[in-house]
Amino acid sequence: MIKRELSKELLKLLQEYPVVTILGPRQAGKTTLARETLKDFSYCNLESPENREFAKYDPKAFLKQFDRPVILDEIQRTPELLSYIQMIVDEKKQNGQFLLTGSHQLQLREVMTQSLAGRTAILELLPFSVSELNSGGIEFDQFEDYIYHGFLPRIYDQHQRPTQAYSNYYQTYVERDIRQLINLKNINFFEKFMKLLAGRVGQIFDYSSMASDVGVDAKTIKNWLSLLEASFIIFKLNPYFNNFGKRVIKSPKYYFIDVGLLTYLLGIERKEQISRDPLMGSLFENFIIIDVLKNRLNEGKISNLYFYRDEKKNEIDLLLIQNREFISIEIKAASTFSTSLVDNLLKFKKINPKVKISFLVYNGDERMLAPDIKVSNFFKFLTAPTIFFS
Repeated sequence: MIKRELSKELLKLLQEYPVVTILGPRQAGKTTLARETLKDFSYCNLESPENREFAKYDPKAFLKQFDRPVILDEIQRTPELLSYIQMIVDEKKQNGQFLLTGSHQLQLREVMTQSLAGRTAILELLPFSVSELNSGGIEFDQFEDYIYHGFLPRIYDQHQRPTQAYSNYYQTYVERDIRQLINLKNINFFEKFMKLLAGRVGQIFDYSSMASDVGVDAKTIKNWLSLLEASFIIFKLNPYFNNFGKRVIKSPKYYFIDVGLLTYLLGIERKEQISRDPLMGSLFENFIIIDVLKNRLNEGKISNLYFYRDEKKNEIDLLLIQNREFISIEIKAASTFSTSLVDNLLKFKKINPKVKISFLVYNGDERMLAPDIKVSNFFKFLTAPTIFFS
């Protein structure tokens, strides 16, 4: 069993709030984390039709059956329970009464702001990080292995074949959940959209161009992207443009929460294909950015992640804002160092004096260019992130 880094923050928050809610994608390990960490809690899965019917028919009696703290799994299936949970926690005035999990943040966040505002802390759990795999004794020699295998817990727990696993994941969860949320008149349009989205990962996103290529309008594209983001399938990386005026790009980029799903959508069926794929650099970038995001979320922090690009195409792949200072990160799949790889870091530092430290994350050896510029191998960077970001 691979220990989840979020468990530390979960236990702290249960001492501070009556309700803690864990959000995250399907199959990310929310249930396992909750049950392994909170073995003295009762447990109820609201995916079960019987449990769901009872909760909807008589919510008071449903909640009354639990005589100790309880885990309510997939709470988005019965959001009407939240009002009754509010009454219980207001009456008992005790912390650590409920642990809720959910897979769709739009449905939950809206209801929670009405019913549980000030009463619940919210955590987000994504699939395994490189650091978690490493702590569990799983380490690959090449970044291509991480990208091909992805990070879904079941792939490692059940020794599943990645291509088959992500094929089933896509059909079982991605398509099913989206169909439940929107009226898909033609699934072929959505499938085309997903593959085109995979092909444009990490690019400045043009909604009109995507709409034209898919054969739908830009409003539909924006709606689909919002639903995928809310379902933790993709992550929207926004540009940082404060204090830079009109000279910078203001359109976002999109990355896949699990790079293994991205690999599947690109038609990659063997790890050897990755190094020959024209999108290898984008795959590596997706891998690094999402792992940095996982580190932030596992510590209970908001992402505070951005990218920078100006009209002259000067770009920083990833910016972390921390304590009003910037950590700038350039990401390259190259294994050989050259000074040109840090050109953008140096340019950005000149226009932004608040840069605390800069990193080049790549596939080569470690080196120090200056006290505030580090060249880091991707594995060492991802397995010691608290050192880098403290």
